[in-house]
Amino acid sequence: MNLWFRLIWLFISARYRGPITAPFGVSVLHFRVWPHDLDLSMHMNNGRYLTLMDLGRIDLMLGMGLAGVAFKSGWTPILSASKVRFRRELKPFKAFRLESRILWWSSTQVIIEQRLLSGDPHGDARGEVVHASALMLAGLYDRKQRQFVPVAKLFELAGLAQATSPEPSDEVSAFLMANDALKQAEASR
Repeated sequence: MNLWFRLIWLFISARYRGPITAPFGVSVLHFRVWPHDLDLSMHMNNGRYLTLMDLGRIDLMLGMGLAGVAFKSGWTPILSASKVRFRRELKPFKAFRLESRILWWSSTQVIIEQRLLSGDPHGDARGEVVHASALMLAGLYDRKQRQFVPVAKLFELAGLAQATSPEPSDEVSAFLMANDALKQAEASR
């Protein structure tokens, strides 16, 4: 099973996972580490984590009812920045889940938290293991208008009349500040 099969599976199985309530619903996808996911160290390749996280963000769009509108409108998801922390390796054939949720938003972009976990916090004596956690700054880009689609419009399309972003947590604030510092450094080159 390669990434195309995982993407096809994502679209086919979306209706069985049910809707995700905007803005704070959680997408949960279940995976297993296959041999083609491995690197030379015989654990899941760091790049594969990021690719699977793409699927989590797509599932949020599907579950919130935004994927069809985005496709018809010519909007494309754009990842502007990411911060990933790798904590525990994922070995061959290990089952794990990917959880994705919106933490915060500006007028045109959202910050999504994504975590890869294994174990059961209630049934396994060892509990839950966090293999990686990430913050992603993303938005839907309107190619015709050459601008990001307002988040308020996205939430309205997802059936949420009005939503106010929570105050950014310390982690979100640090992520935004680091992103701004990087943009300023790039602009001064």
